[in-house]
Amino acid sequence: MSVFEMKDVSYSYDKSKRILTAVNAVFETGKMYAILGVSGSGKTTLLSLLGGLDVPQKGEILFDGMDISEHRLEYHRRNHVSLIFQSYNLIDYMTPVENVKLTAKQDALLVLKHLGLTEDEVKRNIMKLSGGQQQRVAIARTLASDTPIILADEPTGNLDEDTAAEITEVLKNCAHQMNKCVIIVTHSNDLAKQADMVFRLKKGKLQQL
Repeated sequence: MSVFEMKDVSYSYDKSKRILTAVNAVFETGKMYAILGVSGSGKTTLLSLLGGLDVPQKGEILFDGMDISEHRLEYHRRNHVSLIFQSYNLIDYMTPVENVKLTAKQDALLVLKHLGLTEDEVKRNIMKLSGGQQQRVAIARTLASDTPIILADEPTGNLDEDTAAEITEVLKNCAHQMNKCVIIVTHSNDLAKQADMVFRLKKGKLQQL
């Protein structure tokens, strides 16, 4: 079912640097999307617009058919979308369960265990976990917030090949088993191969592959 849509979205930093030009895309629940593009192509900007962290200069971003700007963008960020970052964005003096509880509408401990963390690991300082474990905590924080859309910015970029494959599988399960709409911007062709639909962002245009 269609849940998220970009309609003729354009964005530029100044008159000489157009980042996005009349971008159109429809995203559905239960699917994982990958958006490929070289550095500087505008992938993170696109994700920021979808997440309500910035606003398009032209066009609309619709959630369930309604422009997200009709509510406060804070409402959109709190209720509709959750973001996963390459750098994890966890609070380093807290444990995994404390990090997840900050945004949790579900049982933080159960979500962490579902993603493979042990009873001991969820009580450690976050900095004592591996990169793959930290990314699982970031995903758990997203799932515990109970939003229908997950936006991920290079979620496997800091991980080794095997761990990246594991995290990709977790994100795919978020879409297919939990019926989330998962949108990932990435350089990784391996991750993109696992997506239900792949786009490439090039010269301001979003093309379906």
